[in-house]
Amino acid sequence: MTALSFGYGTNGFANHRLTDALRLIAELGYDGVALTLDHHHLDPFADDLPEQVRRVRGELDRLGLSVVVETGARYLLDPHVKHHPTLVSADSERRVDFLRRSVRIAVDLGADVVSFWSGIRPSDVDEPTATRRLVEGTSRVLEEADRHGVRLGLEPEPGMVVDTVDAALALCARLGEPEPLGITLDVGHCVAVERDTAAECVRRLRGRLVHVQLDDMRPGVHEHLEFGEGDLDLSETLDALTEIGFTGLAAVELPRHGHAAPQVARRAIGALRQPWVNEALTEVRREPASIATLFPAVGRHVGRSPVDQDDPQGLVHGTVDDRARGRLLHALADSVEPARLAEETTALYRYGDDAERRGVLRALDALARPELIPAGVELVRDALRTNDIRLVAAAMGPFAQHLDDHAWRHGVLKCLFTGVPLTAVADWRRRADDELRRMVTDFAAERRAAGRTVPGDAVALLEA
Repeated sequence: MTALSFGYGTNGFANHRLTDALRLIAELGYDGVALTLDHHHLDPFADDLPEQVRRVRGELDRLGLSVVVETGARYLLDPHVKHHPTLVSADSERRVDFLRRSVRIAVDLGADVVSFWSGIRPSDVDEPTATRRLVEGTSRVLEEADRHGVRLGLEPEPGMVVDTVDAALALCARLGEPEPLGITLDVGHCVAVERDTAAECVRRLRGRLVHVQLDDMRPGVHEHLEFGEGDLDLSETLDALTEIGFTGLAAVELPRHGHAAPQVARRAIGALRQPWVNEALTEVRREPASIATLFPAVGRHVGRSPVDQDDPQGLVHGTVDDRARGRLLHALADSVEPARLAEETTALYRYGDDAERRGVLRALDALARPELIPAGVELVRDALRTNDIRLVAAAMGPFAQHLDDHAWRHGVLKCLFTGVPLTAVADWRRRADDELRRMVTDFAAERRAAGRTVPGDAVALLEA
C-alpha cells in the first residue's frame, strides 16, 4: 500500500519568511508544502517574479519538498475586500487572470496541482448569473491548465457557490468532466457541512481527488482546528485515503495558527505520522503472525488516553489505543484468509488483557467479514458476562447488531445495571422493543422498591 505524503500550508506560517517556513516544514518531516501565493510569500504580481520562482524552486528541490499551489490569499487582489474579486463577481477578470497566472507559476515550481474555489455569491447576483460566471471563468482557467499539463483542484468551501462535494461534482458535470479538473477536499469541511463523514467523502471522490487539506472542525462551524479539537476521525480519514490509493499531497491547513506555527506544525505531524503504528501496520501486512506480539504493545507506544475528553473512560468513543489496535486488525484482515482472521482475532481476545479485548471488540464491526460474525458474537457474549464496564460498553457497539434480540436486550440491561451510558449502545432507539421496555420497567420497579434511584438512562429508554 502506498504511503501518504503529508504537507503543511504556508498560510499557516504567515509570520515567517517563506524560506524560513519551507526550512521548518522540511525539518519537521513533512513531504511537501501547500504554497499560498501572496504578497509576502511569492507575490505572483512582483516585478521580479521569474527570479522569485527560480529561488523558491531551488529551495524546494534542496529540501526535497513537493508542492501544490494554493490560491486563497485574502487580500492579494483587493486590499479592501477579503477574497475579492471571485469567479462569480462582476469583475471576475482579475480572478481569472490570477488563476491562469498561478497555473504558469505551478509549472515553473514543478507543481502538478493548482487549488482554487468558486467564491461567495454577491447579494445582488442571482444564482443563474453566478453559475454562468463560474462556468465561463473556470473554462478559461481550464484552457490554461490543459495547455500546461497542470491539474486544477476545485475546493468546496462552506458559504460559497460550490460549498459541498455534491456541488463540486455538479460543476464538473456541467463542464463536461474535463480531464484537467479534479477536486480538492478539505476534510474539516466534511465535518462542518457534509452529510457524509470525511472518510466517506474521500471514497466518493476516488479517482477525482487531486489535493487534500487536513484539519479538524466541529459540525456547523467553519473554524480550522488542530487535530483532536473537533469531531474529525483522523485515523479513519487517513485509512480511506490509503484505501483509494491517493498519491497527491495531503497538507495541514491551519491558516489562523501562524502565531505558534512551529509548535502547531510539530503537533500536527506527530498526529499524522505515528511512527510505531505505521511500522507495526507494515509488519503485520508483511508477516501476519507478528500481530501476536505487536497487539499487546500498542498502549505503550500510542498511550491510553480517551479519544474524547468528555468521555474520560472511553465508554462511548473508545481510546487512542483502541483505534490503533483496530488499524492493526484491519491490516491483518487485508493479509489473511477469513478463517485465519477469525482464529487470530479470537486468540487476541482470549489471551489479551482488558485493553486488548476492548480493542478487538471495537474493531469487530469495521472488519465486516461474514466469516467473522459467529466468532465475534461469542466474544461479545463473553464480554457481557463480565462486570468491566469498558468491556461491556465496547461489546454493545455497532457489532452488537449481530446479537439475537434476547441477548441484545440483556446487553442493554447490563449497561443499565453497571452504569454504561446508553450512548455507548449502537442504534438502541431503533432496536428497543416492547419486551425490552417490559424488562426495564421491572428493573426500575425493583430499584424503587429497594429505595434506590432509577438511572436516568432507564427513564429515557422508557420515555423514548
